[in-house]
Amino acid sequence: MATITLKGQEIHTSGELPPVGSQAPDFVLVDKDLNDRTLADFRGKKKLLNIVPSLDTPVCATSTKVFNDYAKGRDDVVMLVISADLPFAQARFCGTEGVDKVVPLSMMRSRKFAKDYGVLITDGPLAGITARAVVVLDENDRVVYTELVPEIAQEPDYDRALAALG
Repeated sequence: MATITLKGQEIHTSGELPPVGSQAPDFVLVDKDLNDRTLADFRGKKKLLNIVPSLDTPVCATSTKVFNDYAKGRDDVVMLVISADLPFAQARFCGTEGVDKVVPLSMMRSRKFAKDYGVLITDGPLAGITARAVVVLDENDRVVYTELVPEIAQEPDYDRALAALG
């Protein structure tokens, strides 16, 4: 269990992020077309998992747009934004904001991803959705960088996350 804050109030997650150097846990998440997507679907590419509570919040929206801009012209990288939002809401956000290089994935069918990655919030007003985190994987799905953002209303460290992609 990790401790983070929401506007200064302590809340907790279900576990810890996967350790750097470990094999990333597989997942089953839902894409905009309601298809199940797994980690294997992105095999052979470096991956940045931008894990956010909801794209309907300013910080989540900002981080998604920053990572989208970075992905332009990078065929070796896939940016995933993972949230509890329904795929319809994710698709609407991406269309409205011009986000076309990030793959939105939803936890609508299961919270297993959030538990396996240690980011499921277990108490407080956001219980049941994810903490803000970034996990970077190499092309072999090994964890090369993680950040659990300590204050949920704070942006991640973009420079360190993007540097981990190489």
